[in-house]
Amino acid sequence: MNPFKLNTKTTWCPGCGNFGILESLSQVLEEASLKPQDVLVVSGIGQAAKLPHYIHAHGMNTLHGRAVPAAMGAHVANPALKLILTSGDGDTYGEGGNHLLHGIRRNLDIVHMVHDNQVYGLTKGQGSPTTAFGQVTRLQYDGMKSDPLNPMAFAISVGCGFVARSFSGDPKHLKEIIKAAMAYKGYALIDILQPCVSFNQVNTFKWYKDRVFKLPETYDPHDKVRAFEMAQQFGDEGIPIGILYQEQKTDFLGRFSHLEKPLVQYERSPKAVDTLLDELL
Repeated sequence: MNPFKLNTKTTWCPGCGNFGILESLSQVLEEASLKPQDVLVVSGIGQAAKLPHYIHAHGMNTLHGRAVPAAMGAHVANPALKLILTSGDGDTYGEGGNHLLHGIRRNLDIVHMVHDNQVYGLTKGQGSPTTAFGQVTRLQYDGMKSDPLNPMAFAISVGCGFVARSFSGDPKHLKEIIKAAMAYKGYALIDILQPCVSFNQVNTFKWYKDRVFKLPETYDPHDKVRAFEMAQQFGDEGIPIGILYQEQKTDFLGRFSHLEKPLVQYERSPKAVDTLLDELL
């Protein structure tokens, strides 16, 4: 029996791509021989951000768009935990865009899975940063007027060392990508295409299925120029899935020579803070 699975009722709509992501993640964690106490799942706010409620592990819900700094703090305090950050396209690329940028810069050892359904699902269907220009939504009734963000090109351009894309409708491929991200020492970003069956009637399961294609075995993810070219491809011309770019570099904690041990290993008395509080009086 998978120790990460919970017999818990979800509030996701039947057919939502989040189910495939949850199942793939729980299987990967079990196959990695991890225990629930070894894993921390951090999220922001949104449908994707409910995932920590449905998996048996340490979990933390933060504010909308603020999952990255919370995850960074948790990782610095206890890097022994396998840290999974799970959030939606609006949560990550909209409200959390600034934090994503600086999370990438710092290169903490975090697996960041973005549930990208190209719409805000929790708040009932307005356009998100990845919604196509001109696409009609429940709020943008005459079409989106903003250009869509290209998260893969963005991540590569600002120096992310592991940039990948997968599809919730291909669990085998998704598991392979999550495993590779977990093995990577640094900030690993996975953009996971997933249908929102209630509020996005354009980017459906079939729409993605008809367009995604796996990068060929001859593809070299270390070629940054080629990776940036592949990141530009999206839509009717096809959507490449796989590890678009990978570069090994020193992770954040490895850049500090004076760190003796993580914060979680220090013994502290609750009264130790009294001295600091007295200074404020």
